[in-house]
Amino acid sequence: MDLRFYATLFLRRLHWFILIVILCSALGITLARMLPTVYSAEARLVVESEQIPDELAASTVRTQATEQLQIIQQRILTRDILIEMANRLGIYAARTADGRRPLSAEEIVEDLRQRISIRTVGSSPAQRRSDVQATIVTVGFTAPSSDLAAAVTNEIVTLILREDVAMRTGVARQTLDFFVQEVARLDRELAQKAAVILEFTERNMTALPDSLDFRRTQQAAAQERLLQIERTDAELRDRRARMVRLHEAAAGANETVPASQRTPEQAQLQTLRNELSGALAVLSPENPRVRLLTSQIAALERVVEGQVTGAAVGEDGQRLSAFEVQLADLDGQLGFLDQQRAQIQAEIDAVTASIAATPSNAVSLETLERDYAATRQQYNAAVQNKAKAETGDMIEALSKGQRISVIEQAIAPREPTSPNRPLIAAGGVGGGLFLGLALVALLEAFKAGIRRPVDLSNGLGITPFATLPYLRTKGEVLRRTLTIWGGVVLVLLVIAAGLWVIHVRYMPLDLLLEQTLQRFY
Repeated sequence: MDLRFYATLFLRRLHWFILIVILCSALGITLARMLPTVYSAEARLVVESEQIPDELAASTVRTQATEQLQIIQQRILTRDILIEMANRLGIYAARTADGRRPLSAEEIVEDLRQRISIRTVGSSPAQRRSDVQATIVTVGFTAPSSDLAAAVTNEIVTLILREDVAMRTGVARQTLDFFVQEVARLDRELAQKAAVILEFTERNMTALPDSLDFRRTQQAAAQERLLQIERTDAELRDRRARMVRLHEAAAGANETVPASQRTPEQAQLQTLRNELSGALAVLSPENPRVRLLTSQIAALERVVEGQVTGAAVGEDGQRLSAFEVQLADLDGQLGFLDQQRAQIQAEIDAVTASIAATPSNAVSLETLERDYAATRQQYNAAVQNKAKAETGDMIEALSKGQRISVIEQAIAPREPTSPNRPLIAAGGVGGGLFLGLALVALLEAFKAGIRRPVDLSNGLGITPFATLPYLRTKGEVLRRTLTIWGGVVLVLLVIAAGLWVIHVRYMPLDLLLEQTLQRFY
């Protein structure tokens, strides 16, 4: 390699190299100076498990730690909370004091969401070895000042703790309220079902399945009484018929009594009967004498009958014979038996109807009792769940359940997190050197021509005896030097003037740089 030749080429393009190096270095140093200082503060939280074993008393809040943290993160990053926090802590007060354009509400929310970081990590190695699973939460915030970064980070931690307590107590309270309402609803439903069962039982008191055996026994007893009444009725009727026959026989026997044993009335009665028989032989029944004899005979018959059988007085005041008294007594017994028969028959019909209605009533009652039992079971379960909910609510109210606690509060950092100004400046200088060398190499690579004697031999295939370089006069060298460096200086002045105009007329360069970075990040 002909190092001297390449060094000569480099010196010819030195102005381009210096221009690129100056521009890149200026850009790097400007960025290092103009980029806003960013401080990042962090706080560490831990999700602690329940302090009371589940075997003794369990909390009703069953949200997993990861899910709970995600819910909390979404709640504290809402628009209203972020804007209220920005106004209360004056996060963008310095921007307004510097005369820069105030951000809109949407821009504030978007900026804060980008600057707030909430990261969840698993348990540490020591905790894993001890079989204790813990969730570590790291909360961070970036701000132009260290105090603001620490203040906002601690405020976010406060919001997380407050939201955690509010969410867990709120869930426990809602669970308790639900079961309180459920117990009250089921209690009312039980009362309604009990009233329906009571009303059904009272309405069908004589046709319920629990009294079916008694009613069957009652039916059999009534049927037995009915049979006994039938037998008694038959006996009384037979007795009455015999009495009537005996009475008729006794009446015929009175006519054949001997004259020596007759009473005067009986003798007179027999005489009147004989006269009536003789009168009827020659006279008609309508004859007055026949009528008179008939009435006399009837009167004597009553007297004779009274003498023979005794006499009694009926309800109408008329005298009754012993036969008529006995016959009236039998008729009264028969009437009483008829009444008893009708009453027992009605009782049998009622019992039979109740027995026939018992199966349907049993099904209906069983349905009502089954519904009542199911509701009762739900009520008992709701009462048990209510007791558990009350215990869970007390656990959350006393902060004895799963909770988020602070391990390390955020403190104001001593050193900014970004930017790394020396690194940016060094990167600008290094990038300028690299780009300058690359530009020189590209310019020489795309420029054709004969530069050295070896190029003459390689290009034309000849071997020259000698070569003479191009010799410039001092005036040409001076003009060329002034032209090159004047152009370099002019380019730098134009760039500087353009940046000054942009900074003064359009927008401050730091703000322009900040907006440009926001578009990319």
